[in-house]
Amino acid sequence: MINIKYLIWALLAGSFIPVVGILNGRVGRVLGEPLHASVLLFGVAILLAITVAVLAGRGLPNIGDFRQLQPVEYLAGFVVAFYVISATVLAGKIGVANFIVMAVSGQIIFSLLIDHFGLFGAPIRPVNLLQLGGASMLLGGLVITQLANGK
Repeated sequence: MINIKYLIWALLAGSFIPVVGILNGRVGRVLGEPLHASVLLFGVAILLAITVAVLAGRGLPNIGDFRQLQPVEYLAGFVVAFYVISATVLAGKIGVANFIVMAVSGQIIFSLLIDHFGLFGAPIRPVNLLQLGGASMLLGGLVITQLANGK
């Protein structure tokens, strides 16, 4: 069974995601360029990541160990950057709620594919009909939110 504190942590982390688009949009307007907001965000993020690694982890990584990584293992950095840049640019254009609904729909669908096929080295966890039903309901909700917006 999953520890409840981890579920709460994940819920809290997810709750902050809509804030990224709004705050980055504000920063982009002040700086005069939305992409500069992403630069600021990652600067703050690297400082926080270093601080947490030093204080709560085992310090900073050995730079030489990076040679052992395979190219695909750098993909997460590109994915996070793509997400942040997308949230920064799109939240102001399509609304925070629309962006989050679309982003979460993509996350659920792709996570089911990752689990089912063991993509990127993940353990294989075959998808069942209940999960497919839940994903279908999510897509139905996506359609309803778009219809409600007159799209």
